[in-house]
Amino acid sequence: MKWLRGVHAGREVFGLLQGDEVVVHRGDLFDSPSPTGERLPLAGLDWLTPCRPSKMIALWNNFAAAAEKNGWSRPAEPLYFLKAPSSFAAHGQAIPVPNPEVGRVAYEGELAIVIGRRAKAVPVDQAPSHIFGYSCANDVTAMELIARDPSFAQWARAKSFDGFGVFGPVIETEFDVAAATLRTTVGGRERQNYPLADMFFTPVELVSRLSHDMTLEPGDVILCGTSLGVLPMKPGTAVEVTIDGIGTLANVYGAG
Repeated sequence: MKWLRGVHAGREVFGLLQGDEVVVHRGDLFDSPSPTGERLPLAGLDWLTPCRPSKMIALWNNFAAAAEKNGWSRPAEPLYFLKAPSSFAAHGQAIPVPNPEVGRVAYEGELAIVIGRRAKAVPVDQAPSHIFGYSCANDVTAMELIARDPSFAQWARAKSFDGFGVFGPVIETEFDVAAATLRTTVGGRERQNYPLADMFFTPVELVSRLSHDMTLEPGDVILCGTSLGVLPMKPGTAVEVTIDGIGTLANVYGAG
């Protein structure tokens, strides 16, 4: 099932995607929502992020191919950072271009995990029941900022400009991570194409391990990290992140 949120004729709605329609629901997305009986055309929808996370946790160095190429060792534990909630952006929204002093900005196509039940110190075998579903993400990064000051790595700033936490367009609740591939196109040219099975830490492992560090709330998002093919973007460039079985997240970096 593919869940989404959007604005239709000035009214915020959420529901299931069926063909070219939205089956509108009421209630809490993560607590037995019920259909209202209303169906709306997808064509008239302004997309919102498919949920409202209280936080977005994003992995670094979680794919074997990228680690091998960059000479990184396999991490003993998940390495991650947080992206500010003000950075979240939806499918179809423009990604703002920061001030020129920020430097080059890169795309990172990633798989997003959406938490469905509160998770605190969850064992690995119980972690699947805390995953609501999966989405596409673009972990946009001001790549020159991270190491600009040798005394302090600026991960939070580099990852949290407005529009840098893009995810959507839907949350797919029935998804086989091990069988899927992620592709990122930039200006219509394929730049990333990698199997999700290449992760060091699977989604189930990530949910378990991260829940021992902090409580995960319904709607929270975990970005699984990216692999090879990350490059800077030019303003005006269209970026699409496609994951088999979920869909395509499409945005333009700036107005050109």
